[in-house]
Amino acid sequence: MKVLVTGVKGQLGYDVMKELAKRGIEGIGADLEEFDITDPKQTEAFIKASAPDGVIHCSAYTAVDRAEDQPDLCLRVNGEGPKNIAVVCKELDIPMLYISTDYVFPGEGERFYEPEDETGPAGMYGKTKLAGEEAVRSVLDKYFIVRISWVFGYNGNNFVKTMLRLSEDHPVLTVVNDQIGSPTYTADLARLLADMIVTDKYGIYHATNEGVCSWADFAREIFAQAGKQTEVKNVTTEEYGAKAPRPKNSRMSKEKLDRMGFERLPHWKDALARYLREIGVRNEADEV
Repeated sequence: MKVLVTGVKGQLGYDVMKELAKRGIEGIGADLEEFDITDPKQTEAFIKASAPDGVIHCSAYTAVDRAEDQPDLCLRVNGEGPKNIAVVCKELDIPMLYISTDYVFPGEGERFYEPEDETGPAGMYGKTKLAGEEAVRSVLDKYFIVRISWVFGYNGNNFVKTMLRLSEDHPVLTVVNDQIGSPTYTADLARLLADMIVTDKYGIYHATNEGVCSWADFAREIFAQAGKQTEVKNVTTEEYGAKAPRPKNSRMSKEKLDRMGFERLPHWKDALARYLREIGVRNEADEV
């Protein structure tokens, strides 16, 4: 089997390629140097020349605040790009797995969003990712849409690395405590995506590590496991004052994974411990 993976310079694409290799599946890695997903002709030419048996589309415009200032570019990458890929997948009769986000929901209340719940993104990033979902669904029958949140992985910048870096110079950090969700370790997610792409269990799924927390709780656990003495002070979303709106409720139900026979990801605290070992940071599990 041969799988095309876009966005291999990012956190998730990098780990998906590693996971496919572990399973003896040929991974064709692509990023901007290989083809521009917003160019239909480039997209068609590269995918047809690669002749994959499936596509895992990890590439995306993910700068949430900058998206408010660059809505056209964000829509081209997150909305039109996936459609260009889907059109070729349709012609080749192969499945496409599209990575989406918790930002497609309004992010209100405290209930866990189900995959089939009504969407309603508040910011440009979420709106363009939803446009990508709708494009894939309008073109393909053989599709997986996998919504994720709070991503961290080896290859790239993320919240964990940012907190560790800031802790070197700041004994106290102020972190938002009224946004609730689930971290997602790309190495764990990659295993699920590799499981999915070889099946015909198409549809929309939610996939994060188990358990929920606030960003402030996440930061405290990072420092605890890394042996840091950094103090975390709570701040509200409004007090923090980011340009783009953020969902306060990013809880997403993973019960559909159970129903469809897929294995859930481990708890986020367990994932964090393994990630800190992966990036060479001391953690309390190593000292027992």
